[in-house]
Amino acid sequence: MNTPSHILIGAAVFSRPMASSILFSALFGGLAPDLPILMMVLWSTRLLGIPEHEVFGQLYFSDTWQAVFAIDHGFLVWGSLFGLAAWRGSVILRAFAGSGLLHASADFLTHHDDARRQFWPVSDWVFQSPVSYWDGRFYGDIFAPLELGLVIALAAFLLWRLEKWRDRLAVLAVAAVVVVPALWTGSLHGLHGMG
Repeated sequence: MNTPSHILIGAAVFSRPMASSILFSALFGGLAPDLPILMMVLWSTRLLGIPEHEVFGQLYFSDTWQAVFAIDHGFLVWGSLFGLAAWRGSVILRAFAGSGLLHASADFLTHHDDARRQFWPVSDWVFQSPVSYWDGRFYGDIFAPLELGLVIALAAFLLWRLEKWRDRLAVLAVAAVVVVPALWTGSLHGLHGMG
């Protein structure tokens, strides 16, 4: 799924109406698994000048990049952190880790050719979902409008649920990253460089 979708899913599940710290922890937890790829893509395309088609066609699938994705999307990493949060009784850490775990779970179900080794270090097995959030060969053209609808629904729910204007503005900013390009171009596929 697109990163903003993950962010909003985590926020919808873990946020509380008057607790901005929990909301922002959930927002960051939804973003955290994709931070390494975002940084690697920006480094490669902006600083090294590597064309996007090479980044997403070759570097993305390299052993080095895949090793990073095995960690940042690892069920054991996020599950352990969530377990620690529950054991410690930390609501903020639970929102962060739970949102990251939801992110990894959603990606498990929506990545085909670009799937990750999410059971690392126990196993290098990769589940290639029959559904891809972006690839039309694997229902990406059907999934994309559903994801857009999910983003709009989650944003509406959070705007209704949250009481502070700052929190609502944060949700609108995240949703805008998906909604504005979709309205502007008519496609979600421009967000990730893979379509």
